[in-house]
Amino acid sequence: MTELSKSGAAVGEPVKDSPAPSAFLEVRDLKVHFPTDDGLVKSVDGLSFTLEKGKTLGIVGESGSGKSVTSLGIMGLHTAGQYGKRKAQISGEIWLDGTELLTADPDHVRKLRGREMAMIFQDPLSALHPYYTIGQQIVEAYRIHHKVDKKTARRRAVEMLDRVGIPQPDKRVDSYPHEFSGGMRQRAMIAMSLVNNPELLIADEPTTALDVTVQAQILDLIRDLQKEFGSAVIVITHDLGVVAELSDDILVMYGGRCIERGPAEKVFYEPKHPYTWGLLGSMPRLDREQTERLIPVKGSPPSLINLPTGCAFNPRCSYADVPKDNVTRTVRPELAQVGSQHWAACHMTPEQRERIWTEEIAPKL
Repeated sequence: MTELSKSGAAVGEPVKDSPAPSAFLEVRDLKVHFPTDDGLVKSVDGLSFTLEKGKTLGIVGESGSGKSVTSLGIMGLHTAGQYGKRKAQISGEIWLDGTELLTADPDHVRKLRGREMAMIFQDPLSALHPYYTIGQQIVEAYRIHHKVDKKTARRRAVEMLDRVGIPQPDKRVDSYPHEFSGGMRQRAMIAMSLVNNPELLIADEPTTALDVTVQAQILDLIRDLQKEFGSAVIVITHDLGVVAELSDDILVMYGGRCIERGPAEKVFYEPKHPYTWGLLGSMPRLDREQTERLIPVKGSPPSLINLPTGCAFNPRCSYADVPKDNVTRTVRPELAQVGSQHWAACHMTPEQRERIWTEEIAPKL
């Protein structure tokens, strides 16, 4: 099966007549589909966004919305493996600092991985190799991209472990992953990701399964290291508290597509999509007294094999009948600008959204 880019060129061939982007990272109409015996799983189905150096983009959504698949696509990790006898079908464009990654030679992308872009994986215990010490794994990650001896690389590993707050780094560098606590393993993953000073850092659920005090420490660490290295950061999470803490911009995903994106303040205080309203309504608030019960998003996320027709959120949307002519269930809404640098994919008119938000949603949050 031949993988095609958006331009129609096979992966590995140069993209023709495609203008280079001005942003450091630009994703254009990314699609990642997985053929299965039950049908085509459209994990990511036409995602576009940009990110500048020194900025943080938060990607939020429920499990199965396509967040982690997007991150693995940017890292070039889908084409490296096979799913049964079928490869992932990937199309679109991913530009990193002027280089188009989907059509680039796999060896070139492998050289960029770890040096230009790095990833903090969701589960450090499974991402770290159990048979090698933490130091050996950081040393290997460093020596792949730098022609230095093991002694120099080990000093670098100890330095990075110290920088991310591992106590007694000169001793703990010889520990195995199972000898670290969950928070320390996550710190070790961050040290490994940042050992080559990457310009793009992707953090996939960096605080999952950690207690709240360790979560705060990890978020502070990511923020401080970003300031130090000036990296572009993508934080992938289902926790709106995490993106509120870190992000300059927020992208909300549902059913493999972006349904709202914009500056963090706009998305939090002037959200335009009913799904975003639902996420905000289900988030506990500590800045004021909670007088009513949290409002969960009703129903379950859709199957990515058989998405609902029209707006994918319509079976769960309390306002699906507000637009006329049943358009919500027959026509898929496209992203439309709803404010300065703010987009949403919803069939409701601006007036309808404003009325519902002001009269029904905002007073309950």
